[in-house]
Amino acid sequence: MKTSTKTLGTFLAAAFILMAPVVANSAFAADAAPAVATAQAPAATEAATATVAELAAETPKLATKEVESAFGMAALLKGGDIVAQGTLLIMAIMSMGSWYILITKIIDQVKLSGQAKDARKFWKAASVNAGISSLKEGSPFRFIAEAAVSSTQHHEGALLEQIDLNSWVTMSIQRSVDKVQSRLQDGLAFLATVGSTAPFVGLFGTVLGIYHALIQIGSSGQASIDKVAGPVGEALIMTAIGLGVAVPAVLGYNFVVRRNKSCMEEVRAFGADLHSVVLSGVMSKAAANTAKKVA
Repeated sequence: MKTSTKTLGTFLAAAFILMAPVVANSAFAADAAPAVATAQAPAATEAATATVAELAAETPKLATKEVESAFGMAALLKGGDIVAQGTLLIMAIMSMGSWYILITKIIDQVKLSGQAKDARKFWKAASVNAGISSLKEGSPFRFIAEAAVSSTQHHEGALLEQIDLNSWVTMSIQRSVDKVQSRLQDGLAFLATVGSTAPFVGLFGTVLGIYHALIQIGSSGQASIDKVAGPVGEALIMTAIGLGVAVPAVLGYNFVVRRNKSCMEEVRAFGADLHSVVLSGVMSKAAANTAKKVA
């Protein structure tokens, strides 16, 4: 019995000695685990925060791209029906035509202003024919002067001979001035038409877009934002384009008309002075011829 007891005690002592390192290692691991977790927690939190921030930054971009692709101008051009695209085409033609006319009219007015300055040299010439030679080809002032000189040389026709020379020269100069004015007013009717009708063309597109919105609401049975936003956006775009076409046309029309008045004042003044000079020259020649015949 004693021998068995000693043997059991020896066995337990040996088992305790063998298990001691394992228990110690387990205790050390248990103590070290909170420290490691505590050290790794900030890094994990920072990584998660960075990921959330990247997702939050990318989400508005994706949403914006989706909205632009679904309800933007490109969607209107691609997904609009033939009536909507035809309305856009009409307004594009009106806009390009009005800008072309506006630019060309401004260029013509600038040229006419320069030609008016050159026309002042006309009065320094020795004769009317010499003054005409000093003016540039294509100048409206040269055109008026040539018409005035031609009226004094050609007074033909049984009915026209009944008109006195003074009235005939006056009529010729006035007709030339009217032709110059008509040339300056070319295209103004188009500008006025665009300025007055472009808003209504855009309004037609607006009504059409609202009509499509109502059809989609009625066919779907629900007034959700995805069913209404597209057609309403199309309607608003049409309205904005119509106003964008009309406003420059109206402003350009008023600007060109005001500049035309200033240019025509120079032309009319030149015509009035030319009338007096031409008649004076004709009268002087007539008096000289009469004096020669008497002598």
